[in-house]
Amino acid sequence: MTTTTSSRGRRRAPTRIERAAGRAAALQKPRVILAALLLLALTSVMLLDGYLRAEVGGDQRVRTGASSSEVPDAVLDGGPILTFRGGRATTVSVPDKTIALTFDDGPNPTWTPQVLAVLEKYDVPGTFFLVGSMVSRYPGIVRNLVRQGNEVGIHTFTHVDLSYQSSARVHREITQTQLALAGAAGITTTLFRAPYSSGTDAIDNYSWPVYQELGEEGYTSVFVDTDSDDWKRPGVSKIVRWATPEDGEGASVLFHDAGGERSQTIAALPEYIEKMKAKGYTFTTVSGVLEEQRGGARAIGGTSRLQAAHRPATGVTLYEGKALVAAVAVAEWTVPALSVGLMVVGVAVMGRFAMMLVLARRHHRQRNRRRFSWGPPVTRPVSVIVPAYNEKECIANTLESLARSTHPIEVVVVDDGSTDGTSQIARAAADRLGMRNVRIVRQENAGKPAALNNGVRSARHDIVVMMDGDTVFEPDTVRQLVQPFTDPRVGAVAGNAKVGNRDTLIGAWQHIEYVMGFNLDRRMYDLLRCMPTIPGAIGAFRREAVLEVGGMSEDTLAEDTDITIALHRAGWQVVYQEHARAWTEAPGSLKQLWSQRYRWSYGTMQALWKHRKSLTDKGPSGRFGRVGMPLVVLFQVVTPVFAPLIDVFTVYSMVFVDFRAALLAWLAVLGVQLLCAAYAFHLDREKYRYLLMMPLQQLAYRQMMYLVLIHSCVTALTGGRLRWQKLKRTGEVGTPSGVSS
Repeated sequence: MTTTTSSRGRRRAPTRIERAAGRAAALQKPRVILAALLLLALTSVMLLDGYLRAEVGGDQRVRTGASSSEVPDAVLDGGPILTFRGGRATTVSVPDKTIALTFDDGPNPTWTPQVLAVLEKYDVPGTFFLVGSMVSRYPGIVRNLVRQGNEVGIHTFTHVDLSYQSSARVHREITQTQLALAGAAGITTTLFRAPYSSGTDAIDNYSWPVYQELGEEGYTSVFVDTDSDDWKRPGVSKIVRWATPEDGEGASVLFHDAGGERSQTIAALPEYIEKMKAKGYTFTTVSGVLEEQRGGARAIGGTSRLQAAHRPATGVTLYEGKALVAAVAVAEWTVPALSVGLMVVGVAVMGRFAMMLVLARRHHRQRNRRRFSWGPPVTRPVSVIVPAYNEKECIANTLESLARSTHPIEVVVVDDGSTDGTSQIARAAADRLGMRNVRIVRQENAGKPAALNNGVRSARHDIVVMMDGDTVFEPDTVRQLVQPFTDPRVGAVAGNAKVGNRDTLIGAWQHIEYVMGFNLDRRMYDLLRCMPTIPGAIGAFRREAVLEVGGMSEDTLAEDTDITIALHRAGWQVVYQEHARAWTEAPGSLKQLWSQRYRWSYGTMQALWKHRKSLTDKGPSGRFGRVGMPLVVLFQVVTPVFAPLIDVFTVYSMVFVDFRAALLAWLAVLGVQLLCAAYAFHLDREKYRYLLMMPLQQLAYRQMMYLVLIHSCVTALTGGRLRWQKLKRTGEVGTPSGVSS
């Protein structure tokens, strides 16, 4: 067991909270890493999907009109099949009365199966030059294609003009397509056709080195003698006519089974095959042409199924290919699901903004009418409970603010085993301020819920106000806070928590969040009568209500949310008093902020799970389950968890799709948020200058909050537990008069 050193230099055993915090810290790093890995996996899936669709790494350039001065004339004038046996460029022509029927750009789930059905009907083989990204997306079609006896070749992975690409990109395009073929059909191939190629006479000085390089690696490049130009969709008769060789010549004939609407191709194929057979033509594959050139006449014929270009995929290539196909299958399912999720989140976010604005305006108008009154004024004394653990920097300021209260109070400071002299500082401050109404209760370190329960038991009055030891009240805060208790149905009141240390960047971000995200929400929930949380910084309770629900529970890290829901379920009303303001010291560093919000998020999930049976509660006590629970789950858990999709898709679109459109969409969402924030600031009478920080808040702070929530979800799913943690305070938040509003 580790020990700590006291201020007098003596070593002591760590406190319960210190031990719990140490255990929690040891568990957090793996979960943070797991949360980060989840985001990385999501990003990787999106990038893979974008790469498959040519959004990532796409290159639409097509070279035309380049010189062919460096290309040998024998190649330019030669046959459509180019090999480099022995390092020497050789072309092969298709024999007379022979058709090597080739198809480009597939596979396609609509058109390729129809092409295969035609070929099978007429017992004709085809050579399909496949795009690797399409192979990985539709592996079943490729398997059927190969089983049927057809031949496959490489048409690159993303259908780019290789004459513009580096040697590394060329190699990657070929290798990835081979892996896709291995994963889909268990084969590799030696055939290649470049995108945007036609006859050998179109080879230029830029593409020639590519063919040479691939030839040296053992690839046979295949070109076209006769082009059907079916991609132009000129009509069936023209497709058939344009695909017919002249004067009985053999030809490598080009059709397309993908890349667009191919119904004319499907209609033309049977007519073309019948016409060519009637002319005495036979059909073969590219390998069949090469075999004939080597003297293997048996390869030429309508029933030939020779596939000399295919090689069985084995070893690492086979397993990497299967992994690629599996990864693409995941991306094919995940990205559409994420897109639907993005739409749902977008609608939910905009719906929430609209609901908050409408209901907050209605709430403000109701509560600020001249004739509005809670009822007869509450003037009797109340008890203010201040749980404190090592609050030496703040406790004096807290008591000083309470000394100015315009409402009669007693103050109960519960020292939860502090080791920094908090109780002595509190006693000295009370004596200095002449506060005879301050009692200090000391207990062994047991945590905040236990300290609050001790304070409730020690309270002398029927209304108890709870505040944090780092918080200060305005003189009128307590009086405003307790007025709703004139209604005997009210069991608790939530106050208006303000960020006191708002002059730093991180403080300003939290200030915006408090005003917009918390207080605007509370107005909405108040009007709907399903307030989910009374903030620990400022809340008031009927003592009997607290005791009725068993006090502050240690079951969750969000004891404030826990007891609020428990009060709802016990039939008590919980309301929001916007005019009761407290100034609290928000975390001053990102590390402390992460720790606080992680505890809040995880604690909220614990509380919701604990009270899940509220969904089936009957009568008034079930209102929170019917209204509040779904809203909290949707707006505070589900929507924020998936909200990063908006940012991920925005960044993705900016980088890979349409920067301007994505930027305009992001600015539109920011504009809506600014509108909501400005209205919230108007209701709270805050200075608008802090809204200048909002764009940066959206870029940095909000992302951190997303990660915190995802971290909390991972912890909840993995069954982890986290104990109450103490944040480091500076005591910089003084009395309210020193804080501008």
